[in-house]
Amino acid sequence: MMDIAAASVAMSQSALSQAVGIRVLSMAKNQAEIQGQNIVQMMSQSQPHPTLGKHLDLKV
Repeated sequence: MMDIAAASVAMSQSALSQAVGIRVLSMAKNQAEIQGQNIVQMMSQSQPHPTLGKHLDLKV
């Protein structure tokens, strides 16, 4: 049977592990948001091809 000190240490380690996991997920979320913003900015700055979408090829 664990004593109170050992239980306290185990709970503290568990809390630390959870806090680190949450922080890592938060960093990954922030990075994904930045990448999404960069993609939107890149797409808004791109120039469309002058003939793209002007012709429709059909075969029957």
